[in-house]
Amino acid sequence: MKNVVWTGTWVAERLGVELVGDEKLSDLLGLALRRNPRRAHLLVSNVLGKHVPQSPSVVYGHGFALGRRVRELLGAEGARAAVVLGYAETATGLGHCVADGVGLAPYLHSTRRPVPGVDTAGGFEESHSHATSHLLLPENPALLAGAGPLVLVDDEFSTGNTVLNTIRDLHARYPRDRYVVVALVDMRSAADLGRLAEFATEIGARVDLVAAARGTVNLPEGVLEKGQALVAEHETTESTESTESTETTEPADSRPGHPGAARVELGWPRGLPDGGRHGFTPGHRIRLDAALPAMAARVADALPEGARRVLVLGFEELMYAPLRLARELEQVVSAEVRYSTTTRSPVLALDDPGYAIRTRLVFPAHDDPDDGPGERYAYNVAGAGFDAVVAVVDSAADTPALHAPDGLLAQLAEHTPSVLLAVVPSYVPARPSTERSSMLPEPLRGPAFSSYAPDEVGWLLQDLSDVTLEAPTEEREEAIQSGGAHYAESLPVEYQPSPQYQELFQAALGTSAARIAQAVGAVTELVLAERSPHPVLVSLARAGTPVGVLMRRWAKHRHGLDLPHYAVSIVRGRGIDANALRWLAAHHDPADVVFVDGWTGKGAITRELTEAIREFESAEGITGFDPEIAVLADPGSCVRTYGTREDFLIPSACLNSTVSGLISRTVLRSDLVGEYDFHGAKFYRELAGSDVSVDFLDAVAAHFPDVADAAVAQAKELLATDRTPTWEGWAAVERISEEYEIHDVNLVKPGVGETTRVLLRRVPWKILARAGAGTDLDHVRLLAQQRGVPVEEVDELPYTCVGLIHPKYTRGATGADGKAVTV
Repeated sequence: MKNVVWTGTWVAERLGVELVGDEKLSDLLGLALRRNPRRAHLLVSNVLGKHVPQSPSVVYGHGFALGRRVRELLGAEGARAAVVLGYAETATGLGHCVADGVGLAPYLHSTRRPVPGVDTAGGFEESHSHATSHLLLPENPALLAGAGPLVLVDDEFSTGNTVLNTIRDLHARYPRDRYVVVALVDMRSAADLGRLAEFATEIGARVDLVAAARGTVNLPEGVLEKGQALVAEHETTESTESTESTETTEPADSRPGHPGAARVELGWPRGLPDGGRHGFTPGHRIRLDAALPAMAARVADALPEGARRVLVLGFEELMYAPLRLARELEQVVSAEVRYSTTTRSPVLALDDPGYAIRTRLVFPAHDDPDDGPGERYAYNVAGAGFDAVVAVVDSAADTPALHAPDGLLAQLAEHTPSVLLAVVPSYVPARPSTERSSMLPEPLRGPAFSSYAPDEVGWLLQDLSDVTLEAPTEEREEAIQSGGAHYAESLPVEYQPSPQYQELFQAALGTSAARIAQAVGAVTELVLAERSPHPVLVSLARAGTPVGVLMRRWAKHRHGLDLPHYAVSIVRGRGIDANALRWLAAHHDPADVVFVDGWTGKGAITRELTEAIREFESAEGITGFDPEIAVLADPGSCVRTYGTREDFLIPSACLNSTVSGLISRTVLRSDLVGEYDFHGAKFYRELAGSDVSVDFLDAVAAHFPDVADAAVAQAKELLATDRTPTWEGWAAVERISEEYEIHDVNLVKPGVGETTRVLLRRVPWKILARAGAGTDLDHVRLLAQQRGVPVEEVDELPYTCVGLIHPKYTRGATGADGKAVTV
């Protein structure tokens, strides 16, 4: 077996530097010399993706694993309340990955790039760095003001000065009880080991440390002077030697007609931040996840034919977006994909296998930095044998200096046959606008739009009835799961219920109408008691709309109130319709708005709404909206305002538009929905003969007098009950996703209502039914039989049933028996 030389040998032998600690420390770190008056050596991470090109899966995996350890340390409740803060520039991507591993943590990284118009929420100094000033520029200042744990992420934890400076500054502004420090390596000396505990005592907070490996660097006397002398000695020849290939690579522009860098249009989602400079929320992460497959496909299509080795090269603080793009690309091309980024840090390059920085490219700064023009660097790129380099920069860095004869792209072209340029739009927080709401239309109302009476609901939607949007279910499923399209860009062909199924609906309505009426009464009484005496009901179209109408009817029947009621669009991965929120804020007090839905499944929409409201308020400066949803049934234990937590059949889940005012599910597509447009939907006038929307409402409302006392009593009982969400449903969905080897919670739809939707709209794989479930599942069994979907009885299922969407289009999907899944 060939011996592998440790990439710290050269420095260790010449300076007497010794790296001691965990066995895996030398796998994680190499050594180099830096041009820095404060510190001679540089610990070069092999898994960070900064100086050393590495597999993007390896880079992401190390950060994600650290995040999982933080999640275990904090527990589920602590993790949900946590905010993650990463350090520029080296740990911006690492911090993002840690936030992903924590699960639902919003993320912010410090920056050395001032942004006009964005207020500073904090700052600190990094004493040993070549560029010391860090700024914190969150779009939403409340991001740092919460009481939950703050998780601070850096690539290495050495003296602890940077972390202590950060905590000291932030604790004075936003005190909290707990901090967690995360690093790839803990390299504190013996003298520094006790400082963290002493500091925690000083500020009266708990401070934990999580690291992948631990050790220390033993430095002999005079190491700084020796290191500076070595740098001076070798820098005289570095400019010619460091950029020469160790392999024979024909310089790109020596070939006739070399085209230079070719642009790749990524199709970056509009309004999605390029990273955590101003904050990156779980909602942003969902949008990025949905867009990545299509973006990676565009890059893959642009790669030269036969490319065997590809580098995705990020740009300084822009580390996470290129990393995620590289990781996705790694899954879809046969080439070996590596990832690294450019940097401000000046490091000596030496072509020696025992030295961590073999080559370096030097080029002018190209993002108009605040500290003026200067050099920037890309390490270990030259001579690495890359057949193509994909340079990913933000639009602020797409300047003439990038394209200059001595710029980064020209430097790359000297060492690879193909250079691609992908530009991510630089995100700048929007300033509040008072003009948009005045440009929005009034709500649509029946009978011109929907079969509901005009006073029952106003639809904050635009009418797309004349646009062909329907596609076959299997075709939509393939496009959605492959990343080629978002589910909200098209509509399924409306299910036409058979006479047998319509009979089931009528039977279910007959047996459950009173039960629904009591739940409607209970949740309406809760809203009136806790939220507002004159609430503005805002249903999440379309499943929430019948419930909102019923709540409005209850308030009129029981209290004589004539409550406003609107329906708005919310789209998983893209948030709530911001124009609808602007309209509501212009016409009502946001504090009176109560969002309404039919039921909760695993709580994805609950989370989506919370993040969307937070983003809207920070972008618009309009505050007061309460994102907590009021629902009839909360089997997933995701909300506080509900009529019941039982998972029972709500008959409106049995049908689509014909029980929802003949309105389609909502549509969000860039060519149809403009800047001042509401999201769209269709009015299926042609289905009027099958419409039971008003029949459903009347059947339930007819029981209001009978259940009034029971509903009020139920509401009083709930008011005296601890209704804190436990998120049991989400935990169950995660378990089912892994147990059935689906590995995607979005393909697991829990509860009677969500299972019904799967059978009506998606490509169902199988149905899990709780053993002994009775008539609530009659319609599910009928639909499953009609579609040839197996129903599997399961003991101790937390829901009455769970629908599993067909994972055929998920890469490498297998069934529970380990065999490849087929339709």
